[in-house]
Amino acid sequence: MLFRRTDDTFRVAARLLALGTGLAMVLAIGLYAQEAAGQAQKGAKKGRPGEGNTQPQDEYGFNQIFDGKTLTGWDGDPTYWRVEDGAIVGQNNPQIKANTFLIWRGGTPGNFELRLSFRLDGWNSGIQYRSSELPQSKWGMKGYQADMTGVPFNQGVTGNIREEASGSDARRAFAALRGQFTYIAEGKKPQLVGSLGQESELRAILKDPPEWNDLQIIARGYTLIQVINGRVMSIMVDDDLPFRKADGLIGIQVHTGQPMKIEVRNIRIKML
Repeated sequence: MLFRRTDDTFRVAARLLALGTGLAMVLAIGLYAQEAAGQAQKGAKKGRPGEGNTQPQDEYGFNQIFDGKTLTGWDGDPTYWRVEDGAIVGQNNPQIKANTFLIWRGGTPGNFELRLSFRLDGWNSGIQYRSSELPQSKWGMKGYQADMTGVPFNQGVTGNIREEASGSDARRAFAALRGQFTYIAEGKKPQLVGSLGQESELRAILKDPPEWNDLQIIARGYTLIQVINGRVMSIMVDDDLPFRKADGLIGIQVHTGQPMKIEVRNIRIKML
């Protein structure tokens, strides 16, 4: 189960219904269904018939967007990007003055699911989606980001939904922290809809190098869901009309500042 059942399940579902957006209502129904499934599983353990008939997600409809050998279809500063052992590798050596990105040039997806594996040594990185290029900075990007930090920083922001290069509109910089389900109304700060789990519990899901983490990003309508290693880490419903994005570029970040090395492999996408 992607969500962790808590005593607040019905309260969170009620708030989702109050949002009034189509996908929010679907998520609310999903929470109710999850509660019922949990009860069914309990019944099955006691010898009563259960309905635990769900299966792991398959790969139907997904297309690889990285060939594992070259950077064909991707665009970035070759000083900082290379392919090594079947993975895209980005490293801020030599040091950079501003964040730089490797941009996928295969389209500007709107509704999609993106799956990949990553591991991060050192400082900070992220996966951009529904993003655009900064006009004043070649290979610079702004937009939604699956944020991440490395082990020296206890992976403190890994799983967050961030607004990269949010500029003067700092209220959107941290749109949903790990463990949060948030809602952003027009001109407002993120509002907490409900919890997706305790911090210590979610941190334990994350793997430290040399192990790899599996990331899923689901963007449908104006609802964003980020899943790591099979566990939902953050959800945001974005009704901030002047700033929300319906589609955009995908990219990988090399971050300025302290040393970092990001590796990403098995990148595939499915349009929804």
